[in-house]
Amino acid sequence: MTLFRALRRPTAAFGAVVVVIWVACALFAGLLAPYDPLISTTALVEPFSRGPDGKLFLLGTDMLGRDILSRLIFGARTVVLWAGLATATAYVVGIVGGLAAGFYRGAVDQILSFAANVILSFPVLVLYILIIVTLGSSGANIVLAVTFASAPAIFRIVRALAIEIREQDFVNAAITQGEGAIRIMLFDILPNATGPLVVDACLRVGYTAITIGILGFLGLGLPPPTPDWGTMVNEGRAMAMVFPYLVIFPCLAISSLMLGLSLLADGLREASREGSRA
Repeated sequence: MTLFRALRRPTAAFGAVVVVIWVACALFAGLLAPYDPLISTTALVEPFSRGPDGKLFLLGTDMLGRDILSRLIFGARTVVLWAGLATATAYVVGIVGGLAAGFYRGAVDQILSFAANVILSFPVLVLYILIIVTLGSSGANIVLAVTFASAPAIFRIVRALAIEIREQDFVNAAITQGEGAIRIMLFDILPNATGPLVVDACLRVGYTAITIGILGFLGLGLPPPTPDWGTMVNEGRAMAMVFPYLVIFPCLAISSLMLGLSLLADGLREASREGSRA
């Protein structure tokens, strides 16, 4: 119901529409893309122009003659898939650790909190680069890097929520009745912590999408010729002064996805506050 309340806000509804558009592009890229994103035709055709073969390129072509619109659409599949998977994996690790630390406290909390603080003491981007350079560029390694760098922050959020919820009467009643710790954590504590986690997840998917773009720009993203928004910016920057559309369109794609997720997260946050006051 929180989602429905959030969508009543124009800004949140707009953000949801933007996110849905990019998710649709990711799911139906093969149907929506006008051309094969890997096939080269005529290089550097201006947006809304036709090539010598008569084909119309709405967003132009890159230096290798690949259709930019098609690469953006297929790039959405890359970003949405890996950003969503990486964020989900980080949440699994962070939630498991946070619930254990918040429920058991004591030595378990101290050990897990120390490990999280050590990882958080390093700059996030440095961790990403270090892991990718060490293990190589691939989707699986991006998931591993994001999980390793993001899970500690999620752990701290879940831990704080778990400590607070554990003191509630219904949790103490479940403990008194002899219910198992895992059951209490999964069915009593976690459902009551989902509100803040959903808001954080929206923002974290956006941050991960930007991270994938940064890694692609640095040449550490998915290996070519995989369509990737960050790689498109990197490839077009050398000629950006003459053909600015080479970098403008992929930058707009990254920015729009982040904006949509941020607006949706703000709407969910406000709706959650309204629900708690009701």
